[in-house]
Amino acid sequence: MTTSIQAAERRQDYDGASPFPGAEEHVLAGRGQVALTGAIVVLPFVALGVAIFLAWGDGVTFTDLLLAAVLYVMTGLGVTVGFHRLLTHASFAARSWLRVMLAVAGSLGFQGNVIDWVTVHRRHHAFTDRPGDPHSPYRYGTSLRGQLRGLAHAHLGWLFADDPTPADRYAPDLLADPAIVRVARAFPVLCAVSLALPFLAGWAITGTLYGGFTAFLWAGLTRVALLQHVTWSVNSLCHVIGARPFTTRRHDRSTNLWPLALLSFGESWHNGHHSEPSCARHGVDRGQIDPSAAVIALFERLGWASNVHWPDDERVERRRAGPRPPARAPVGERPAG
Repeated sequence: MTTSIQAAERRQDYDGASPFPGAEEHVLAGRGQVALTGAIVVLPFVALGVAIFLAWGDGVTFTDLLLAAVLYVMTGLGVTVGFHRLLTHASFAARSWLRVMLAVAGSLGFQGNVIDWVTVHRRHHAFTDRPGDPHSPYRYGTSLRGQLRGLAHAHLGWLFADDPTPADRYAPDLLADPAIVRVARAFPVLCAVSLALPFLAGWAITGTLYGGFTAFLWAGLTRVALLQHVTWSVNSLCHVIGARPFTTRRHDRSTNLWPLALLSFGESWHNGHHSEPSCARHGVDRGQIDPSAAVIALFERLGWASNVHWPDDERVERRRAGPRPPARAPVGERPAG
């Protein structure tokens, strides 16, 4: 168990507004990790600049955009359906081959290996917006300056911090799964594949190396940058901006942010998710688009997914924020809470 987690567990007096204890202690990860993380964060932005420059001279084609869209959907759903709803929260059960395919697809998104991703996210839920949360925007308190610093930390800064989360504590189930362990170990190779695929596809379709290069820029690095920042925006913006229609645990400030719903495949209905973490649908209200839930429903119809935890209408209503009369429970059954 790491020191920061131990300290968080000992703290029982956090008031929800003060900076986290030790917030000003900026300990960076090792040089190798910082350099690698920096490259993963910066290179896609460099590629975006090059891609925009080339676009003024017709440096983007329908092929580039089509490949980018296909790979964005594939890798994005790998993260949201695979990493998040299946492996982190067990909101449904999947056949072994589908479980591995989703883990591979999520790994192509350059967001860390599957076991590390799940480990950090489970810790986030254990300590949401209080000491111990690895990427809370409230780390530096609730003043304007603290919020701005906190947003930067929640979006990117936490990636460079020396604040390891023990997988043996938060993800022992994944460590005991040989197939998932192999996917995690293959992460560097899968990152290379994620960039090689659009280059090879663009080259094959256009018959030119230049076609492969522009596909690499748009469907490779630029697609990675967009997916990364959409995911990181759920960590940052979806705890500061938006609506909180559902009750959550004390100090949890997760929000629903509708403008990100489509790009995040339904992940930005974050308040709904934090209210019921194991629910397979995050957008539980009418009109809340949730493509990830639609994909899970398709898997269920095909017989590839089972034991899907769909929303229960009565439970959803009991979770709505604001004073409400207690819901009646069937005789002999305690009200859910």
